[in-house]
Formats: sequence, structure tokens, C-alpha cells
Amino acid sequence: MHPLIYDWNTVDTAERPHRPVMLDDETLRDGLQSPSVISPSIDDKIRILHLIDALGIDTADIGLPGAGPHVVADVERLAQEIVSARLTVQANCAARTLLADIEPIARVSQKVGLPIECCAFIGSSPIRQYAEDWTLDRLLALTEEAVGFAVREGLPVMYVTEDTTRADPESLRRLYGAAIRAGASRVCIADTVGHATPTGAAAVVRFVQSIVDECGGGVGIDWHGHRDRDLAVINSLSAWEAGATRLHGAAVGIGERVGNTPMDMLLVNLVLLGQRTDDLSRLGEYCELVSEVCGVPLPSNYPVLGRDAFRTATGVHAAAVIKALKKQDAALVDAVYSGVPASLVGREQGIEVGPMSGKSNVVYWLERRGLDASEERVDRILASAKAASTVLTEIEIRALLK
Repeated sequence: MHPLIYDWNTVDTAERPHRPVMLDDETLRDGLQSPSVISPSIDDKIRILHLIDALGIDTADIGLPGAGPHVVADVERLAQEIVSARLTVQANCAARTLLADIEPIARVSQKVGLPIECCAFIGSSPIRQYAEDWTLDRLLALTEEAVGFAVREGLPVMYVTEDTTRADPESLRRLYGAAIRAGASRVCIADTVGHATPTGAAAVVRFVQSIVDECGGGVGIDWHGHRDRDLAVINSLSAWEAGATRLHGAAVGIGERVGNTPMDMLLVNLVLLGQRTDDLSRLGEYCELVSEVCGVPLPSNYPVLGRDAFRTATGVHAAAVIKALKKQDAALVDAVYSGVPASLVGREQGIEVGPMSGKSNVVYWLERRGLDASEERVDRILASAKAASTVLTEIEIRALLK
């Protein structure tokens, strides 16, 4: 934070926890469940896994083996890569609370010699129970059987209640209690349809913490959010402040319907809040790779990583950045018209020439490229820019110089 910035974000932080926050990357599992996503090749999955590791993300969901033999093969290859490449990221796998889903996770774990956390999920809300003709007693029986089996197979277990944020307290108390008694070491709150608000996220986390405490404590709480109301990032931060110790996300927010919490935005915000110290210089590479191999275009105005995140063609904005440059103060350049330092993610501020530009834009553009910024040249380029409907391209400006 530049010393000339008064940071209102730090005025009322008495409730902010002073504890580590872990991250779980869902790109290679829930992220690939989007109906518009292209499932990447195993080679591309390995490239993504290496970038997850390079960014310091703690755990990664490497697949749902219950989906079929092709997923089992990919999960085994990814697990083997973690071992052979000595990656620090830890692996987990999703599973329904069925022995048939959990057994292949145990088999891969034992074959590769890698601990794999079993993320066993089951529907919890009354609306799901009614639609599926489930009874709570049936869900409890499945929970006890599945979690107990996984624990006996030597798998650490995270127990996930789907649609937690629309489930009633009594169902949650009984389900989570059964899972903890059966040996689950973590429980996960899933905002499966993106229903929660920040207030609701905090409320359900505090309630689940009370269940953990009633069961003797020592069980971690995860938050898994979706973007349906575009509240995924703020809900995740609210859940963390209320007691969640691991937050889930996927690169560029891919996933079911409109997607999961964007992992990239979680990383940026947690670093800016001083809660993580990850090197984010490869964050752009991570998002660009997922965008490319999954067929998900990155919008120009995507925060921090989009093409326009650190570009301006507006005269007033550009003038301030240029003046900061002349003061030879890199931090000032990054802060005067930007809420996120471009250098945090290995980028820099950019100044373009367009219909909203002033002379300073043109002068900067020319001098940046070692070109003469004569008054006649500047006036000619600016006149063309004022008549244009968008910013001028490099080719267009160089043509005007001729």
C-alpha cells in the first residue's frame, strides 16, 4: 500500500482472524463440469497442476474417479506427477457418499503412495430431499457407511453437504455430527447454487463451527462457493472471517452454470489483505492456460488479468500516470489510478490513444517507443484519435507517422 493512500479497509478490522487461510483448487474437477468447458488433455491437466503448485495453492481436487475409468486414469497420472515431480500441493478427489466412488480413490492412493483426501458429498437441503425422494435417515446411513469406509482405507475425509446454504439447522446438525463421529477431519459448506449473501455465509459458518465444537473440535471447515449471484469472492472472504479455514475456487471461475469462486481473485484479495504471501507473478499464465485449453475466453475487462485491467486511454487518467512516471516512483505509478498494483501479477500500466485521450497520451506513446513527439505529429495523431470510435492500434498510429 502506497504511503499516500488512506486505507479505509483497515479501519474496522477487529473481527478479522489472525490465522492462515488455505486454498483448494477445483479447476480440474468442478471447474470441468461446466457445459461449455472443453475437458483438457492429460498433458494440459499436468501443466495446470504445476501452475497450481507454483502459485502456492495448498490442495487441488484432481478428479471424481466415480465418473468412470477415464477419470480414474487421469487421477492416477496426476497423483503420480505430484510424487515424481515432488510438488508441494496436496491432492484430493471428489466422491459421492458411495463405496463404489471411494474405492478407486483408495486404490490410486495406495498404488501411487500418495495420501489423497476423500471429499465425500451428499445433498442436504429439504428441497433436494423432496425432489430426490430421500429421507434424512437414509442420508445419515450413507454418511456413516461412506465416511467410515474411507477412514478404514486410510483416506483423510472432508465431508461435504451439498446445498448447505439452503439446508435447515437440524439436518445439518445431524449430518455433520454423524460424519465427524465417523472420522471426518474436515467438513465443507457448499453454496451449491450461489444462494448465499455475505451475511448468510458468515451465519452458516458460525453455526457449523458450533456443531464442530459440540463434537469436541479439531475439525476444519471449508467453504465452497458458486457465482450465481456474483457474490462468490465476497462470500468466501466473509466465510473465512467467520471461521472457515480453507476456501475453494477454480481458475477464471469456471464450473457448473456460471461457475465457481475465481481462484485468481481469491489469491489477489488475500494477498492484498496481507493474509497470504504467495508470489503471483505466474497468475496470468495460470489463467491464460486454463482459458486456452478449456475454451473459456478471458473478457477484456476481467479484473486484474483481463487485457484492459491496467490500460487507460482517458486523458485525465493517463496524465496522472505519466506524472507519476516522471517522479520515478514505481509504487506511485501502480497506485495513482489502480486499486491493484499491476506489478503484483507481473504486469505494468499501459497508456493508449483514443477518442477520450489528451496530448499527454500521444506524447507518452511516442516517447515510450523512442519516437520524436513533435507538435505536428502529436496534433495529427490526436486529431485521428478524436475521430475514431475506439483506441488506435499500433499499426494505425505508425501509419499516421508516415
